[in-house]
Amino acid sequence: MASKGPSYRIENIVATVNLGVELDLEKLAERLTMAEYNPDQFPGLILRLTKPRISALIFRTGKMVCTGAKNEEDLKNAVRALVKLLKDHGADVPFDPEVQIQNIVASGNLFAEVDLEQAVLMLENAMYEPEQFPGLIYRMSSPRVVILIFGSGKIVCTGAKSEKDVATAVQKLYNQLKDLGVLYIEEGEAEEGEEEL
Repeated sequence: MASKGPSYRIENIVATVNLGVELDLEKLAERLTMAEYNPDQFPGLILRLTKPRISALIFRTGKMVCTGAKNEEDLKNAVRALVKLLKDHGADVPFDPEVQIQNIVASGNLFAEVDLEQAVLMLENAMYEPEQFPGLIYRMSSPRVVILIFGSGKIVCTGAKSEKDVATAVQKLYNQLKDLGVLYIEEGEAEEGEEEL
């Protein structure tokens, strides 16, 4: 049985949103019962949504940071829900604010063991110091991401700006490692492993 190739799952999307208007956080904190606002400890208002499950840091300048989305669609829905919530509670915010993905974190599995000692010698922009960290750190230039590679074949990809970048990076990494001869694919392992993720 041949390997099915790598798989990945998005764990977190961090995005910034610019509402383009100043916000009265004190007033919003009074009106939004679920909001957390303690300006002595942190300058932003914290709002947590349950569907989709995300957290938003909202600042007086009208800038927001959203974390927790598992895909771009959830992120869009969350921003729409936040805008509606702010509008319903007296904030004059635009319906379609500017949203920018800053970072996508994904975990993945190559379904093969990786010879990290050999991989670090053959990959450009790679670092591996097992005494300090068990994974190889690989800075891919296109797409521009950082991938942590572990001997077990598990990976973590950070720095992507779109879901497409994650898919491209994981497949490209798999192909590179396979071409370099540092992947050890065991018979039948892919089928069992797929269900883990």
